[in-house]
Amino acid sequence: MNNDRKLLLDTPKLTHEKQLLRLVENQTTFNMNNCEFSIYETHKAAFGVELHFENIAFTAMLRGKKHMKLDNKTNYFDYLPGESILVAPGETMVIDFPEADETATQCISLSLNPDFIEDSLNYLNYNLPKVDESSQWNIQLDEYFLFNNQALASATNNIMRIAMDDNSQKDIMADFALKELLIRLMQTQARSLVEKNIIKNKSRIGFVVDYIKRNLHQKLSIESIAKLAYVSKSNFFKMFRDELGISPNDFILQERINKAKELLAGQNSIKETAFQTGFSDTNYFTRVFKQLVGITPKNYQINLFIQNNNTH
Repeated sequence: MNNDRKLLLDTPKLTHEKQLLRLVENQTTFNMNNCEFSIYETHKAAFGVELHFENIAFTAMLRGKKHMKLDNKTNYFDYLPGESILVAPGETMVIDFPEADETATQCISLSLNPDFIEDSLNYLNYNLPKVDESSQWNIQLDEYFLFNNQALASATNNIMRIAMDDNSQKDIMADFALKELLIRLMQTQARSLVEKNIIKNKSRIGFVVDYIKRNLHQKLSIESIAKLAYVSKSNFFKMFRDELGISPNDFILQERINKAKELLAGQNSIKETAFQTGFSDTNYFTRVFKQLVGITPKNYQINLFIQNNNTH
């Protein structure tokens, strides 16, 4: 998804500094049968702090800013609210907190039981196999940096709420919530790979997405695209839902708007942008654009112009 539409997560209240055991990566942990949920807070600038996970861990930023890398995998990058990182088993985060004196950082981690993950994936692949026989339910450890979409943010907020709640049924509720989180994580990874064109022509969904992206300027028929992918219309809808967590119609609409933003940034007129992204009616284009982006195409261009002038 586009990073200007990444969704922020719910933020628990920060702990008062006098109640913290440490000012750098103070850890508050909630244990459940199949995961360990932790909240980390840092109230003091620090550099080179290491955070190690034995099991696969899903992490998400809530407040502030980290400058970090995954040891032996990446160069340093900024880690900000609205973003999540999947940490492979045995991997270490190396973290700087350059701004923590002014703005405290807060993030979460979910360290997951590997047997629970394996059982969940086996269940999905056996009972809910994907339409595309070349694709299986699988977590991509190399696709580790993600922007939160609505589905992933909602699933993360849910497991966070359950973990912090005092409830005698917490463990079973957490198991259901974790299964949803795993599915949303895999769908978000697939969407990220699609946007990077990494799976182009390597699978049915890759072929279909590539076809859609190349033909946004014209009318796109679900029936005709399904035929090109050699699947029925019903299986075509299932394939999109399974792989990307979205309907093909919504995907096409979002891709049209993403393309429109690129064209508007290049100073194309609103009428020409609508035409080139498959909208025959400029008013309808404006309504859809505002619905998905939050502002009209005209105001989007004005904002870009102001931002560009401020950076020069």
